[in-house]
Amino acid sequence: MADGYEAATLKAAGERAGIPVASVYHYFSDRHQVDAELMRRHVEKLETLLSGVFGDDSPPAGLDSAVDAVVDLLLAYFREHPSCVELWFARRSDALAELVRAFDEAMAERLWHFARDRGLLRPDTPLLVMQLAFEAGNRLFDVAFRVAPVTGDDAVLAEHRRLLTSYLRTYAPDPSA
Repeated sequence: MADGYEAATLKAAGERAGIPVASVYHYFSDRHQVDAELMRRHVEKLETLLSGVFGDDSPPAGLDSAVDAVVDLLLAYFREHPSCVELWFARRSDALAELVRAFDEAMAERLWHFARDRGLLRPDTPLLVMQLAFEAGNRLFDVAFRVAPVTGDDAVLAEHRRLLTSYLRTYAPDPSA
């Protein structure tokens, strides 16, 4: 909504959509339910987009390009959907925090399998490594969009990539082996 998150009441949303307020309350008892439904839709879209990046049609060839592919996809999505940024990082309810946590866990596991299967990470790399990379990545996106709310701060995003790539390289196979 044009007046920001705090002005986005169920009544205001219904009025803007041209829907009687009673109809809005028929489907949602409060704004947190609306937030959770919006977040579920964002999560579904992001899962689909990330599946495409790591499909069999020209997946990233190296660890650096894999990190870039994930960061680029999430960055583009967050820039295109500022309401997602608002919900993703503010975590105004337990339901929102749980949706983000579940997304991170599922994507971390998929990318862990992908990276190990493609030889980008050593086979003995624990899942925890990718889970921590996602946690750190989320926190750095949060900082980038707090500094520059619409686009994300370029300096923070550059360090974001550098930190994740450097960390994950410590689990890459030894090229001399």
